[in-house]
Amino acid sequence: MINKKILITGGLGFIGSHIANELMANNEVIIVDNLSTGNIKNLNNYNSENCKIIEEDICNANFDDLTRDVDYIFHLAAMVSVPMSVENPIECDRINVNATVRLLDSAARNDVKKIIFSSSSAVYGENNNMPLKETEPFMPNSPYAASKASGELYLQSFYENYGLNYTALRYFNVFGPKQDKNSPYAAVIPNFISALLEGKQPVIYGDGEQTRDFVYVGDIARANIEAAKSDFNGVVNVASGEKLTINRLYEIVKATLGSDIDPKYLPERLGDIKHSVADVTNLEKINIEISSDNFENQLIETVEWFRTIL
Repeated sequence: MINKKILITGGLGFIGSHIANELMANNEVIIVDNLSTGNIKNLNNYNSENCKIIEEDICNANFDDLTRDVDYIFHLAAMVSVPMSVENPIECDRINVNATVRLLDSAARNDVKKIIFSSSSAVYGENNNMPLKETEPFMPNSPYAASKASGELYLQSFYENYGLNYTALRYFNVFGPKQDKNSPYAAVIPNFISALLEGKQPVIYGDGEQTRDFVYVGDIARANIEAAKSDFNGVVNVASGEKLTINRLYEIVKATLGSDIDPKYLPERLGDIKHSVADVTNLEKINIEISSDNFENQLIETVEWFRTIL
């Protein structure tokens, strides 16, 4: 992708910054981020003349101005935590649904070529029909999941009614450098890594036999960019298609770090699902493949990044 004008909401966050870093060299990139979880240091070159950073909450943003003459939008800004959404569902709706609809409305009126929406495997809920296909019904068991399902439905309606092209990417369990370990809702891999590097006992919620489908953040960024370039309108799982128990994940992280610390088990959290693995057939529709073969090397790269910040 070259010489395009691109808007990234949440572009200073974990995933958004990886997308921005890939695009800034050859495109004009506008980032809108309220810095609630993002960090300008996540950008490789935040002083680049190709990058404009607007520190603003998407709930207050003037999308009519922001989307004018924009070619592509990557919409990542959101309340991303399941537990936080359970604690504050009204705020989740305000950020994840209301702001998204305003963005779509402006994008359609300003003839944006395509919007790439960051959705989530959480929309599947406690669906045991593994591997999960995009055609499975929504079964959200948290306000966060419901908000992402709503976003997908609005995207489809704007495509049908106004011709706004889109791809909704359902991320499974993303990991990699720049993931925020200080958030109380941080994902399992940074929690494990940071705890062990600090000599602390990591926490596993439930019995640890729950399964997840882990995907590297670099693959997520690649999927976003390829989805924008593709002609596909619809929904795509972004995952490796392989399942891993949390207990087995912990053993791999512990071995990678050479630690002998055992985890502490606490009751499972409200809204968490038991099992999750993706059907990844639709990845071919956005012209990419994702493999789990490089998982341990990606984990080592993630560990080394966390070493630099601790």
